[in-house]
Amino acid sequence: MSGTVAVTGAISFLGRNLVALLEEDERVQRVIALDVKAPSRVGPKTRPYAVDLTDSLAEVRMGEIFGREDVDTVVHLAFLSSPTPATAWAHELESVGTMHVLNAARDADVSKIVMRSHTLLYGAYPNNPNYLTEDHPLRARRAEPFLADKIRAETDVKAYGAEGKDRIVTILRMAPLIGPTVRGYVGRYLSHRVIPTILGFDPLIQLLHETDAVAALKLSVDRDAPGVFNIVGDGVLPLSTVVKLAGRVAVPMPRAAARALLSTLWIVQVGDAPPTLLDYLQYLCVADGERARRHLGFAPAYTTREALLDFAGAQHMRDARLLTEATS
Repeated sequence: MSGTVAVTGAISFLGRNLVALLEEDERVQRVIALDVKAPSRVGPKTRPYAVDLTDSLAEVRMGEIFGREDVDTVVHLAFLSSPTPATAWAHELESVGTMHVLNAARDADVSKIVMRSHTLLYGAYPNNPNYLTEDHPLRARRAEPFLADKIRAETDVKAYGAEGKDRIVTILRMAPLIGPTVRGYVGRYLSHRVIPTILGFDPLIQLLHETDAVAALKLSVDRDAPGVFNIVGDGVLPLSTVVKLAGRVAVPMPRAAARALLSTLWIVQVGDAPPTLLDYLQYLCVADGERARRHLGFAPAYTTREALLDFAGAQHMRDARLLTEATS
């Protein structure tokens, strides 16, 4: 069990909830919370630092912090939860920022890295098997920066583990997050009353509840389990069922029309995702979670269906509140 744990992206949903769990764990001596601005509320064991990973001096500053605080585990969560049109900035944050974190970890001789990744990186293709294992190649479209930067970050983190026999690297490829609190691209997609889908296609969808994601991260800190693990909710649902359970109306569109619509919305910066993610509304991208169950001890508390229903209940309350405010 680690004595001092540093968490990047500490003010994100995953970051702040993991920091809270680490605060409560008597085996953890200190928690180092790193983000572009220091968390405003921290417990007695947490030491907050404002570090911008896009800054050229971030590597030096983190190296000093890791060394001074005697950090032995870094949980790297400083990644975007949704695509952004600001691709150059996103690249600096995720790809270059990851290099800053790893170089600082090398300088401070950090022995363990835990990184959050995505099952989306496998890519959605008509020839995908029903369940993708961790050995399946990452075939997501490299032309999409949201995916390419995360693939590059994974590659660099794996290399950190290969450089030294005493280093442990754990990469958690999580299914798309959903729940009553977290607000990623999936939640925004399902928050619209009318939802575009691809005409003639109804792919299976796999989701992960927000609390299960935090639990998997805590397990990865608690246990030395090197390797890559798919972190997914049990079960899958057809996209049509997902839309119905969310209380929304699907509008099937030819792919060309859907692409034109999403491209226009993305260009004017009111869309939820770029058109390159349309593949996931058309083809299968479902991961096998057995390795995480066997070697990490991760068992999701929520199925895909239960995670979706928890999100839908909270979303209906938000819809009702907005309606009340609009009519009052």
